[in-house]
Amino acid sequence: MTEKLDVTLSVNGKRYEMKVEPRRMLADAIREECGLTGTHLGCEHGVCGACTILMDDKPVRSCLMFAVQAEGAELRTVEGLAKGNELHPIQQAFWDHHGLQCGFCTPGFLMLATGVLEQNPNIGDEELVHALSSNLCRCTGYQNILKAVKAAREEMKP
Repeated sequence: MTEKLDVTLSVNGKRYEMKVEPRRMLADAIREECGLTGTHLGCEHGVCGACTILMDDKPVRSCLMFAVQAEGAELRTVEGLAKGNELHPIQQAFWDHHGLQCGFCTPGFLMLATGVLEQNPNIGDEELVHALSSNLCRCTGYQNILKAVKAAREEMKP
């Protein structure tokens, strides 16, 4: 039996202390130990992007990281976007522009787009398409996702 390690994760500004096996994936720890189930697990190989979160403000695939690797980092999940009943601009844009259908991929797209737009608020359309192409959606055809992210880009500019 593998010895469990003490880990403290800082997720959405809240600290979560836990004991995890060294091989415990970050996505599983977020979902099961922190109770934040908005981070979805799709392929579990880093291909689909459903598990995308922000780690120190950069998008990462939480299914490819161990929980112990996130010690000391600031993590943000989809649950940390809205401020109470006020949606984050990216969430509002997805709502307004019908950027979701089944919703499974949506948390990953929201976090990827948030990270990309926060890092580069003036990102060009071609770069934006390239960045978003790393996440997969089986329902929407991507047009409304792109429309939503472009709208959020305008809303989020400083």
